[in-house]
Amino acid sequence: MQPDQTVRFFGGENIPLEMHKVRVVQKLSLPPIENRLTAIQDAGYNTFLLKTRDVYLDMLTDSGTNAMSDAQQGAMMQADDAYAGSQSFERMQTAIREVFGKEYVLPVHQGRAAENILARSYIKAGNLIPMNYHFTTTKAHIDLNGGRIAELLYDEALILRSDNPFKGNMNIDKLRAVIAREGAKNIPFIRMEASTNLIGGQPFSLENLKEVRKVASEHNIFIVLDASLIGENAYFIKQREKAYQNASIGDILREMCAQADIVYFSARKVSSSRGGAICTSNKAIFDYLKVLVPLYEGFLTYGGISVREIESIAVGLYETLDESVIGQSPSFIDYLARQLDVGGVPVVMPPGGLGCHVDAMKFLPHVHQKEYPAGALTAAFYLASGARGMERGTMSSVRDENGNDVLSDVELLRLAFPRRVFTLSQTKYVEDRMKWLYSKRNLIGGLRFVEEPSVLRFFMGRLEATSDWPEKLVKAFRADFGDSL
Repeated sequence: MQPDQTVRFFGGENIPLEMHKVRVVQKLSLPPIENRLTAIQDAGYNTFLLKTRDVYLDMLTDSGTNAMSDAQQGAMMQADDAYAGSQSFERMQTAIREVFGKEYVLPVHQGRAAENILARSYIKAGNLIPMNYHFTTTKAHIDLNGGRIAELLYDEALILRSDNPFKGNMNIDKLRAVIAREGAKNIPFIRMEASTNLIGGQPFSLENLKEVRKVASEHNIFIVLDASLIGENAYFIKQREKAYQNASIGDILREMCAQADIVYFSARKVSSSRGGAICTSNKAIFDYLKVLVPLYEGFLTYGGISVREIESIAVGLYETLDESVIGQSPSFIDYLARQLDVGGVPVVMPPGGLGCHVDAMKFLPHVHQKEYPAGALTAAFYLASGARGMERGTMSSVRDENGNDVLSDVELLRLAFPRRVFTLSQTKYVEDRMKWLYSKRNLIGGLRFVEEPSVLRFFMGRLEATSDWPEKLVKAFRADFGDSL
């Protein structure tokens, strides 16, 4: 099914419509490719270390970069600055109760802060956490507290180009086998991630989540739902799961959350530019977790979040129920992915949430995973376009006890689409430059680390090119585009 914000033009092309008008703008610049080469070299070929003055389109992430609505901006003006007992928190708590259906709320400054509290509270050395797929910060918190993870996807989820609508589903047979092997007492909780980030923003079905709930209840194991992209997951359920095509986004969201004992989210993705929360309807869970919030975050009614952001979170949560809001990014992602797919560029299909994901191993089959093809492609695309994407592959992985790279299941360049930020002309520019880069793909080589942090190395690590391929790419660009930026 096509996203419902896509219309057919007279010439036959399906085009996504912006369901908003622009009222505040921010100036952009597009540096010449020679300047981009200097910038990416200075950044150690790590797009996280680029300066925004050197970036035309910032597609690094949707975290904290979504456009805020006029209603959110207006709500921020009524913020209650009280350290304790803030009315702003009461409004956020009410929104979470109505949107997610969870009674108790613990505010935190962002999603990984919630992961820290959950990991410290529940994970002991040797514990195992089954999940549909890991996220980088989640795995780091579990590792640091002595736990392990078990990724329980269906095998076909890693077939990047397919017609499987729910690649984020947890394999129920694998889940039962893990519980039988480990014992329920060694499994503090099962984690489900709404719209699995690292395999292309792929959703799970509500039917699958209910099956996970059934197994968890049989063994008295908690379910923890990472709801950072729950709106997009709910949107895909409505689009792709027949039983819910006539359900509202609100009904789907509440039914999803009803399956989980604990829901946590990063408001940087869900509704605002900062903040997050842990939510539950279980008073015992709430009381157990709340003692760590004042220690690591702030008092229970602000949790390290600006009260202005708390006001915007409350409004943004309600806006998540609006399909014209929540469907904006998926419709543009769908458009770009399908245009690239038609042009022969290998992308994750069907398109997911968060961003358009390019399959770096098929794009650069000549670059070995130990030379970080997704990282190389991300750097090369910045050179070609001035657009900053994010590597989601072996650079984002870790090393084993012998110092060898743990090779990622997939190597992806993620081009994030923050909500209501980019225009169609900018999207078509990205499409054009990606198609050009694909035509020059044999010029692109690998990368190697020269500075490598031991934890979350993809954030701060620096690399260098394994040859002079960046200079060759610049030369090819000038040969084809002349003086154009």
